[in-house]
Order: sequence, then structure tokens, then C-alpha cells
Amino acid sequence: MDEKPQSQVNIKKVLLIDDQILFREGLESLFRSTPDFEMVGCAGTVYEGIDQAATFKPDIILMDFSLPDGNGLDATRAILAQLPTCKIVFLTVYEEDDALLEALRLGAKGYLLKNVASADLLASMRALDRGEKAVSRIMMSNALDSFSRILSVEEVKDKLLTKLSPREIDVLRELEGGATNLEIAQRLFLSENTVKHHIGNILDKLGVDNRREAAIIARQNTLISKFPSTEKK
Repeated sequence: MDEKPQSQVNIKKVLLIDDQILFREGLESLFRSTPDFEMVGCAGTVYEGIDQAATFKPDIILMDFSLPDGNGLDATRAILAQLPTCKIVFLTVYEEDDALLEALRLGAKGYLLKNVASADLLASMRALDRGEKAVSRIMMSNALDSFSRILSVEEVKDKLLTKLSPREIDVLRELEGGATNLEIAQRLFLSENTVKHHIGNILDKLGVDNRREAAIIARQNTLISKFPSTEKK
């Protein structure tokens, strides 16, 4: 009597990019007991992640936001340029909506907090094949609230062109990329107090409450890239 063919399991190759060893070990243990996912590699830096993605060509990448040699956005840009069908899901402790929106804008398929339950993580990963985004409801709700408060394009053009100084444009450009105050200070050769002062002026002039909303305005209207930087080369 012929043996019954084993049921076909569509096994997805998973690459984890995260510098926290205990977190990586926890996910490795999870995937060892999950028949439809196989962890093919772990990386702790942007450089290692890009290299392993090219080597293993994973179906899904679980990406940390903050890494020793850059951030997950840097890795996402490079990896998707080589592997455009790879599905990248951020797993992070950062709840900022601007980071979520930038990740999705670059082509990531999800953005989840690291305290997500294992069952919810696996369910979100399986839902990727159905074209769903892996984003928690509360974070998506916050992002939509921010969008609803954004000024119209013409209002933004008027405020940017007539009210922001060249240096404030430089700072806003950095906010658009998700930089911290310290990173902005280092890149623009300013003190952190000066950066805070510029950010306060930007928020007042744009009529928004926080840096997240200012970054969304810049990103949605693609205006910041039109201004030449005053940063010294």
C-alpha cells in the first residue's frame, strides 16, 4: 500500500535583525516549535542584516528599529532595493507614529511592539500573505489621528516658504528622518539646547503640537527636499 503524501506546508524563511541576544534566543525558540516558519539567520547590526538578507533571501524579516550601526530604516532601504518582495516587519519598543509611518513609507509591511504576544505575532506574520499589514490597532489609530490634524498642502507651503528660517528647514529635514535631538545637534554642529529652541519655533510656526506632526507634514507634502540644505559640507 502506498504511503500517503505528507501535507504540504508552505514554510516561510525568517531572518531576525536585532542586537538583543535574549530577545533573539526567545524568537529562535518560538520558531523551532512553529512548523510553517524557519529562522534562517540572526543579525545584530545593519551591516550584518543586509549581508544575511542577500545570503538567505528570506521571505520575512523581523527588524529592530535601533541598531548599533544605524537603524532599521537604513537596513530596510538597502534590503528592499535588493529583495523587493521581502516582507519586513518592525519589532520595536518605540511607539512614535512618525517612525511607524516612515517604515511603512519605505515598504515595510508591519510595525509591532516587542511586548506583542507570541500568538499575535505569528498570526500577523501569517496574515502578510493575505496582503494585510501587521500593525497594532492602537498605533494605527494614533497615526490616523495625526493625519486628520495635518494642514492642507497650500497652508503648509505658505508656512514653510514664508515663516521657517533656513536653519529651521535643516532641523525639520532631520525631524522628517526621525533623528533625535542629539543626532540633529551632531549632524548640524549645534548644541542640544539650540536644537530644542529651533524645534519649538518650528512647532509654533507650523501650528502643531509635537515633532511627530511636524515630521508628518514635511513627509506628506514632500516639501523639505525642495529646500537646499545650509549644512556645511
